[in-house]
Amino acid sequence: MSQFTVPEPKNESVKSYAPGSPERDELQAELDRRLRARIDSPMWIAGHAIETKDLRQMGPPHKHAHNLGSAHLGEGKHVRAAIDAALKAKRDWENMPFEERAAIFLRAADLLSGPYRASINAATMLGQGKNCYQAEIDAACEFIDFIRFNVAYAQQIYRDQPVSSPGVWNRLEYRALEGFVFALTPFNFTAIAGNLPSSCALMGNTVVWKCADTQCYSAQVLMEVFMAAGLPAGVINLIHVDGPTAGDIIFKHKDFAGIHFTGSTKVFRHIWQTIGNNLPNYRSYPRIVGETGGKDFVIAHASADPKVVATALSRGAFEFQGQKCSAASRAYIPDSIWPAVKKELLADLADMKMGDPRDFSNFIGAVIDEKSFDKISGYIDAAKKDKKNIQVIAGGKYDKKTGYFIEPTVLVTKDPKSTTMCEEIFGPVLTIYVYSANRWMDTLKLVDATGEYALTGAVISNDRASVEQAMHVLRHAAGNFYINDKPTGAVVGQQPFGGARGSGTNDKAGSYLNLIRWVSPRTIKETFVPPTDHKYPFLG
Repeated sequence: MSQFTVPEPKNESVKSYAPGSPERDELQAELDRRLRARIDSPMWIAGHAIETKDLRQMGPPHKHAHNLGSAHLGEGKHVRAAIDAALKAKRDWENMPFEERAAIFLRAADLLSGPYRASINAATMLGQGKNCYQAEIDAACEFIDFIRFNVAYAQQIYRDQPVSSPGVWNRLEYRALEGFVFALTPFNFTAIAGNLPSSCALMGNTVVWKCADTQCYSAQVLMEVFMAAGLPAGVINLIHVDGPTAGDIIFKHKDFAGIHFTGSTKVFRHIWQTIGNNLPNYRSYPRIVGETGGKDFVIAHASADPKVVATALSRGAFEFQGQKCSAASRAYIPDSIWPAVKKELLADLADMKMGDPRDFSNFIGAVIDEKSFDKISGYIDAAKKDKKNIQVIAGGKYDKKTGYFIEPTVLVTKDPKSTTMCEEIFGPVLTIYVYSANRWMDTLKLVDATGEYALTGAVISNDRASVEQAMHVLRHAAGNFYINDKPTGAVVGQQPFGGARGSGTNDKAGSYLNLIRWVSPRTIKETFVPPTDHKYPFLG
């Protein structure tokens, strides 16, 4: 046997998709091909495509009448079959040498970097409404990074061993969890949808994966990549089943070993409570890892450059229609620079085009579905009615005739505790509170005390003392804290991602901290020459 060193991970280079570039031509051709075809999304259980008669049409959010294909919906029997498949595959997969498991996922990363790049990006653009750049940094680059860095982090974990004393060899075995892991993934990041099941699987676990209903289209490409890379049947089993049905079966199963979750705070709290109620049924205490909501802030100091502030807001709030858990959703701007910030921000918004992502000149697309559209437009309508406290200075219009389009909307409020300053909207709505420049410390405390979340946040300042003050006061207000930048765009290997309070367990996707949650260490002590007499020297 040999001990192997995995390739040193490097962040995948982001392609430009500039006019005339080969990647642009390839992506546009793939978009055209997919728009002409109908590609169904079956479930995948034990390596088999499972089709049903219960079909749901998949359509682009920007053109919801178009038929991309149908997702095959399952029921309770499919959940049970997926669990059985995961448990059946577990022994061989867990016992497979790490370098063999690693090779499978490293191959998947190279497939995504090469022959599947246009496919995963096009599927994400059409199914989830991302523009080409947002798809590139998510579906291709971030997921590739997750895989490559996770392999290196896994090796780091396995190599972390205890010291040994003379005549004794101490070692740690990092076992997979006893049972199966449930991965419950969101629509907004294809990379998250791929990482949640694959990170668990890399550590020797087998997985039941339920993707979001609105991500079935690109999830199909992920499964194609896993299988093309040689992932054995049953290691990752993809199901399309409604949440209550899946949860009722999974969370009562004695072999349920853990959940890897990204989604809403409300759902995560319900899951945690359900698991707690079922604790006597389980072989062991399940691992609960979740990244949930955010009401992410930008606070500017009076010394900040207005253009820097405006760019952080326009990018941070409106890229991918604000459908990021890290999106800038509330901002605190001092009155001394507000007129200049407002001018620059409105100029940015006036330059942003909205429409079909097939047109690469469009910055803004549609929100994911009608439910989301109705929720976001409801917040906008309520804000419009509050004429006493809120002024709409940009956007505020919406239309769902063709697609679920909502204009980037900027609200200015007199009440820093107004609804849109506190509640997660998950859409292209930014609320700004203009504060008195001489109330910097009071405003920092206000930021910390507003809302239940603590995911991301940013301070923008050219005064170092104020940055230090913000770092101190906002110590627990964000798990990812940005200085002079927008609060989005965490890069794997550079900014491990996650928050606390109502934003999750802060187990930091994109770091060894997350992977360590998917193993159960066993300490082994081997004594080479064991004692043969019970008497210790002091007894003499």
